[in-house]
Amino acid sequence: MEFAFLAAAAFLAGMIDAVAGGGGLVQVPALFSTYPNMSPATLIGTTKVASLAGTSNAAFRFARKVRIYWGATGPAMLAAFVFSMAGAWTLTMIPAEPLRKALPFVLLILLVYTVVKKDLGTEHAPALSGGRERLAALLVGAAIGFYDGVFGPGTGSFLMIVFVRVFGYDFLHASASAKIVNLATNLAALLLLSAKGHVWWQLGIVMALANVAGSQVGSKLALRHGSRFVRKVFIAVVIALIVKTAYDAFLR
Repeated sequence: MEFAFLAAAAFLAGMIDAVAGGGGLVQVPALFSTYPNMSPATLIGTTKVASLAGTSNAAFRFARKVRIYWGATGPAMLAAFVFSMAGAWTLTMIPAEPLRKALPFVLLILLVYTVVKKDLGTEHAPALSGGRERLAALLVGAAIGFYDGVFGPGTGSFLMIVFVRVFGYDFLHASASAKIVNLATNLAALLLLSAKGHVWWQLGIVMALANVAGSQVGSKLALRHGSRFVRKVFIAVVIALIVKTAYDAFLR
């Protein structure tokens, strides 16, 4: 029964992640509530198996249909890989409670900004180039990569809003680049946590298959309906994440 429940959660997470990011806010609480006595590092490591499968599928589908702007995506991907591995190592050493309590407030700021800026992400107009673009991408990749390694939920949403706000992408192109960077963070964290024995592979593989199925559905919706649809789903997901993370951090 536990595996069936977590497979359903992974399917929903994969679908949400493919459209607007934030699927980790479904998978991670589902695992923590099902196995409350298991090591947090092992639970996070297990979610990375599912997340890696889902983001790989979504990244491949987006890359076939949407142009990837590698000037920002490439450096962000490399920095995210390195710092996600550092974050995963940190996870095995310290508790993630402070990050858990800060997350709803960060998401609230992100939501208010997105709603106020009504045209944000509706048009694709890259804002940076050359050295400034690479430097910004490295900083973004390092910060969000470290966060994904040490905790993770909401990473896809953070990446999307950064590609929209900092680099001037529309939501569809931002979603495509976010998937590729998130792929790197998931891979790096999984490699580190697996090497330290913090992955429950049997459960991870079951969740991975379900996550890929959900990702297929979500990717089709995003590619079919475009940037305005992705923006609406993004706002809905962030609202749900604020409620969920605030409840988990302060009321549960």
